[in-house]
Amino acid sequence: MTTAETRNSPGDAFDPNADRLREECGVFGIYGHPDAAAITALGLHALQHRGQEAAGIVAFDGKRFHSERRLGLVGDTFSRRDVIDRLPGTSAIGHVRYSTTGETILRNVQPLFAELNAGGFAIGHNGNLTNGLTLRRELVREGAMMQSTTDTEVILHLVAKSTRNRFVDRFIEGLRQLEGAYAFVGLTNKKLIGARDPLGIRPLVIGKLDGCPILASETCALDIIGAKYVRDVENGEVVIFDEDGAHSHKPFPPMAARPCVFEYIYFSRPDSIVGGRHVYDVRKAMGAELAREAPAKADVIVPVPDSGVPAAVGFAQEAGIPFELGIIRNHYVGRTFIQPTQAIRDQGVRMKHSANRAVVGGKRIVLVDDSIVRGTTSRKIVQMMRDAGATEVHFRIASPPITHPDYYGIDTPERDKLLAATHDLEGMRKFIGADSLAFLSVDGIYRAMGEKGRNAERPQFTDHCFTGDYPTPLTDQAAKGSSPQQLSLLSEAV
Repeated sequence: MTTAETRNSPGDAFDPNADRLREECGVFGIYGHPDAAAITALGLHALQHRGQEAAGIVAFDGKRFHSERRLGLVGDTFSRRDVIDRLPGTSAIGHVRYSTTGETILRNVQPLFAELNAGGFAIGHNGNLTNGLTLRRELVREGAMMQSTTDTEVILHLVAKSTRNRFVDRFIEGLRQLEGAYAFVGLTNKKLIGARDPLGIRPLVIGKLDGCPILASETCALDIIGAKYVRDVENGEVVIFDEDGAHSHKPFPPMAARPCVFEYIYFSRPDSIVGGRHVYDVRKAMGAELAREAPAKADVIVPVPDSGVPAAVGFAQEAGIPFELGIIRNHYVGRTFIQPTQAIRDQGVRMKHSANRAVVGGKRIVLVDDSIVRGTTSRKIVQMMRDAGATEVHFRIASPPITHPDYYGIDTPERDKLLAATHDLEGMRKFIGADSLAFLSVDGIYRAMGEKGRNAERPQFTDHCFTGDYPTPLTDQAAKGSSPQQLSLLSEAV
């Protein structure tokens, strides 16, 4: 679900952050290592791109659980030795968050922790439950007292109310009631737990460091600590690590995986390997496919940094046109930068991006980006290129038009705020002010990932933002015909 801060319309004061797809969340866990909390903090640093609102770590020292959860970046808190010292123990899990459900407040920061009948249980979640609100209402009616406004808390209550004897059976019983996308890492006083939804929409990998098992959202979190990649957690799989070793459970009927295509387009770090594919290579291939599908006569290829860089490299190589950094990004302007006046807010894009006049002046340029959401950022960047002296500005997008919102952990606007849902191609071109505009086709995305094209009967990826083909029930969205915004408000009111 969306949050209020992303609901600006194209006519509102310009917010360069509101016109991007928001990362979901990142999870990390390690079992049996003497430096568990410090290693978890490093893993979260590598996953910071997946969520910049808040971070948390829960550790277990053999007797007690210890928790540190803070708003802000990982480095704001967990680079301090005194904080790590307050997290003793040989097992820990961590989470970086961008809120797709619930407010940005401390009680929503994960990992969440609860004392259950069988002992303490901490859990972190990457994804979004499409029946989370429905389950929440049922639990509250039965007497549950919710401490947060996140959908993640639902799994704590489902495990707590289970009458099964073994913890793993309680956990699986809870999973069977969930719909939507999830990659969970959990920690008990005896086990590290990982789980992926039956379609494997959100990623989760297994690694090993000094013989100790690790769970992480992406392989880049293994690289930063020098851990070895072992394998992906399979779709629909629950993995348990304890003193007896590793255990795999597959409680769901077998089905073909449908990982989220946006992991390859935007979310995952370029140096990660997702589903056996090198993300950087896939993004370059998307750019090359785009050059074949929508060539342009130009003097220079310019990426919109940073997400457009790999695709622009692939486009330039395929087109035989020079690649240049025609836009320079200021990496030191964060989301909380103070914007004291309306005039400065309207110029927000210039705080993050500046034109490299020596590159674009007097040139026909092709701008390459990964996606267009509302189009307000694209419009500002096109005008910036013209102001810097570009004679022609052609825009190429290394993904198809986003015509449908996401309900699986990506914070997208309501459909009527998506540019491609309200404009045809020519209308979008006029809105952003480019000389030409083209998107990569859906089949082009699949070809870039080594497929012949999209299998219409059994799609290989979760691609609903482009096709409207949602792979799971959308129970909460169907309830009484409520809009996503209404549901978000209801969730916070329960």
